[in-house]
Amino acid sequence: MGSEHTEGKLDKNVTIGGAQLRDMIIAGAVLLEKNKAAIDALNVFPVPDGDTGTNMSMTMQSAVREIRALPEDANATQVADALSMGALKGARGNSGVILSQLFRGFSRAFKGAAIVDAELLSHALTMGSEAAYKAVMKPKEGTILTVSRVIAENVEEHQQQGANVYRLMDVILEVGERALAETPKQLPVLKEAGVVDSGGKGLLTIYRGFKLSLDGEEVESYEELVSDKPAEIRNEDSFSGENIVYGYCTEFFIIHLGPETNDAEIESFRNHLERLGDSVVVASDAGMIKVHVHSNSPGKVLQMALRLGELEHLKIENMREQNRQLMEERKRNEKEFGLLAVSSGEGIDELFRALAVDALISGGQTMNPSIDTIASAINKINARKVFVLPNNSNIILAAQQASELTEKGVVLIPTKTIPQGIAACMAYSKDASVEENEAAMKGAIGDVVSGAVTYAVRDTTIEGTKIKKGDIIGLINNHMAVSCASVEESTIALVRKMIAEKGDSGSTVTLYYGEGQDENNAAAIADTLQGEFPDAEVVVLAGGQPLYYYYVAVQ
Repeated sequence: MGSEHTEGKLDKNVTIGGAQLRDMIIAGAVLLEKNKAAIDALNVFPVPDGDTGTNMSMTMQSAVREIRALPEDANATQVADALSMGALKGARGNSGVILSQLFRGFSRAFKGAAIVDAELLSHALTMGSEAAYKAVMKPKEGTILTVSRVIAENVEEHQQQGANVYRLMDVILEVGERALAETPKQLPVLKEAGVVDSGGKGLLTIYRGFKLSLDGEEVESYEELVSDKPAEIRNEDSFSGENIVYGYCTEFFIIHLGPETNDAEIESFRNHLERLGDSVVVASDAGMIKVHVHSNSPGKVLQMALRLGELEHLKIENMREQNRQLMEERKRNEKEFGLLAVSSGEGIDELFRALAVDALISGGQTMNPSIDTIASAINKINARKVFVLPNNSNIILAAQQASELTEKGVVLIPTKTIPQGIAACMAYSKDASVEENEAAMKGAIGDVVSGAVTYAVRDTTIEGTKIKKGDIIGLINNHMAVSCASVEESTIALVRKMIAEKGDSGSTVTLYYGEGQDENNAAAIADTLQGEFPDAEVVVLAGGQPLYYYYVAVQ
């Protein structure tokens, strides 16, 4: 075992300490952020919401925030634990969740270690790959899973032959690139689209950042990272008292100011309050001072204030006790079941609210919420059990993992589209049991054919359909179905295929028109469809969703 080096190129014979590991992770996060757009562009479907790079980058940034909160002398175990927890909390999309599981392997492998040698690094890669495979219900080869497994297998072989940490990082990149190049041969949809796996590319980008750090190469600072807006939770207030650091809300006026109470004294008083608590307000006007502060030492606050003048309208409230009372009231009003849905668009939001959904998370196609966001939303719902509707195939895995961060009972309804989510909500009954509701909601998913109309962001071939950049494309249950020159043509052609797939011309067809779409145009499309399918009921609703001209449901 050698000593730890944190500056310049890593000595080939030494191990990695906590500081070096921290630098490697930050470098990986920075490099991924710089390359996220290129990784986004590798997504198989040429839709405008390709987001693997974005999701992985935001997952890494969450991990880095956790790491930067550590003390400077944190060892490898502490850094790896922070990496794992930060990635889990911030994991977005399937790629982000898988990445968090890979890093969970690092945490388990490094447990109790102050420094990392070649054997530990090899063990970490193996454990990470195993954890990632276990997290996915039906693992597919030709993905980030394959790349991680091939890397782990080869690194283990080289480590057993005596390779040191530095050499193993070279192996990771060499073997990883070969494995990535093979992904189109393993997954036909990648070959058809002419791309490699985006998740595997993202993982190698992170590892390349690790290597740059080991080489002593300069990578832009973490501060230059700019995250996308986090997912918003709506419809619920938080009642958690866990984050109350300063327990007493102290508020009063200082009147009849003393002769020595000048601007400098008032500023000094304000500075002292900043050291005693937070939410500090010191406002002086017309010979009096208004004071507000959250503190654990209201007595000290008052003593300092008395040096400036007399006190009036004094109010001290115990915020922790207020919180306890709120929690007790909340407990009394707690219901058996709650509903949480991921939504996108004001019209879609209103539909979910009308269907008694307790809380909504902004997200879906344009922004996948993190595991932590989903768990937080679950905790805020005042119910013992919460049904969770991800409404997007790329959020299901994050929703599954969110149950690890909450003590509530969670029932995942694996909805992959907004129409499926709406159908599931319609099947829900507050008077039914958990089992009955779960069965009914999952059954409703199978009764609806989901469609979406958007535009292509690049040329490609998907499922035998040649697509040019700018074409208006239609998807059925997330599979490419039509490609036409106009929104109207694509929507009508899509509905024809959806009705044929449903096998019932008397179905209900619902068109949810998106952000920027004209209601009159939607009505005209509905009229055309009604004329073509007289036995069907065609309904037009304002969805307001971004990027997608129409969501379509046939049921």
